[in-house]
Amino acid sequence: MAKPPDKRRIPNSEMGPMMVSRLQGLSPQAAQQMMATAQAIESGGADLAIARLAPLLASHPDHPEVLRLHAGIQNLSGNFTSAIATMKRAIAQRPLDPLYFNTLGAIMGQASDFDGAIAALRHACDLQPDLAIAWFNLGVMLTRCMRRTEAMEALRRALSLEPNYMPARALLGDMLRVENRADEAAAEYRRVIAERPWTGMAWWGLADLKTTSFAAGDVDQMRHALRDSRAQDSDRIAIGLALAKALDDAGCYAEALDALAGAHAIARRRRAWSAQVFSSGTSMILDAFAPAPAPSADPGAGFGVIFIVGLPRSGSTLVEQILSSHSKVEGAGELPDLPMTLTEESDRRKQPYPTWVKEMRPEDWQRLGDRYLQRTGRWRERKPFFTDKLPANWYYIGAIRAMLPAARIICCRRDPLETCFSCYRQHLDNNEYARTFNDLAAYWRDFDRSVGHWHLLYPSHVREHAYEELVAEPEATIRALLAFCGLPFEENCLHFHENKRAVNTPSAMQVRQQLRSDTARAIRYGSLLDPLRNALGLPPFQT
Repeated sequence: MAKPPDKRRIPNSEMGPMMVSRLQGLSPQAAQQMMATAQAIESGGADLAIARLAPLLASHPDHPEVLRLHAGIQNLSGNFTSAIATMKRAIAQRPLDPLYFNTLGAIMGQASDFDGAIAALRHACDLQPDLAIAWFNLGVMLTRCMRRTEAMEALRRALSLEPNYMPARALLGDMLRVENRADEAAAEYRRVIAERPWTGMAWWGLADLKTTSFAAGDVDQMRHALRDSRAQDSDRIAIGLALAKALDDAGCYAEALDALAGAHAIARRRRAWSAQVFSSGTSMILDAFAPAPAPSADPGAGFGVIFIVGLPRSGSTLVEQILSSHSKVEGAGELPDLPMTLTEESDRRKQPYPTWVKEMRPEDWQRLGDRYLQRTGRWRERKPFFTDKLPANWYYIGAIRAMLPAARIICCRRDPLETCFSCYRQHLDNNEYARTFNDLAAYWRDFDRSVGHWHLLYPSHVREHAYEELVAEPEATIRALLAFCGLPFEENCLHFHENKRAVNTPSAMQVRQQLRSDTARAIRYGSLLDPLRNALGLPPFQT
């Protein structure tokens, strides 16, 4: 999100002559309106921010700082395309302003254009090497691209500039968790909380460790932090979800649900999600690939690529951990390269996906397949197979089959009630469908019909994998997974929990444990979850 001019929250970015120059051409009253708008953006109130910015847009429609805040509001509303265009208009007037490139990079990251985001943020860092927030945002984007070494360097640079910059310290804790250094991660989160107890991502970091319990007094401290005037909406969302985890651990299930509902209400106020629009988009994709287009001119394209897709919290990280325990498989994690390859083609054709699918020829699909393989080449440097475990890639199975006909696609399934409830309890970035039970159920139904369609059409290349079957019969299921991928059985895959690889998902700590049969949560909530059961078309809870 575009950051407002608030010296308390943005270290060394708005000080001195640069801040004054950004407000040139504005009257004192207009400058005050700018500050009020910025505060509304920071707190996450898009409607209030729009109301406060409206007079400025009318009186100063081309002022670069007005445009920057307008881009922030568009970003907050989920209108990323317009936000990027607006920000580029502002940059045209201030091409040497590092904060403007920082804002552009942050918005591009929200739009999942990580290549563009990294380029913009690196330029911001070049323009002002002591701009801590740009180094922090660069670390965020590199983390999302699974470029962990570079991400750690950027985060350390941010902290060297601003040792007390809490978001960077909280993210550093996340990186320690990824490296299986849980005690060090917990200690870092605790240090952040001790200094600024309203830092939401530090509380959520503790909750997400899962192998540790909250200390006595944490619940009261989180409740106090929720009321702290210094907390932003993003903090309150994370704290509310962490509080729900603590209450769940204590067996206070009704209170846990109340905390979850409160956190999601704040998130939904910031950015809405339309189940109807998403479902229409899913139908458009299925229609665009009916009949199936002639695939890549290279029938062997994609050999060795294993896509693992599904809803979050459905066992996809576990499948990747199992496969990456094989001597021939590199576990790459949640790569953004497939959707970015398709976005590049949309930009080239100036048409959104999937409207251009019918125009594609085999050589076009081959070109896109080659582009994907070029982007992911580093994951094949050590081993011939690699996993691409971005859950939402189920949306693009038709494109995968056309681009990379030799690739294998594993669609992870888990009991829909458990999956949806687990998504509801998790802090998921940009997964706005997880805010209400009805939206979760609608998203699951679109996933269900899409995956069922592709498995029926391509059973030799699209496998439906059931989490419950893995728990019930681990060896047989693991052998079947390996056979589907064209891999010989290896004993190490049965001992996946001993794999020391870095895991950059919410399941990082769980997949380092042996399989457990006691992970179901819904039954503990009994009839309290009947609204979710009803949304999924399931019968009410029975004792």
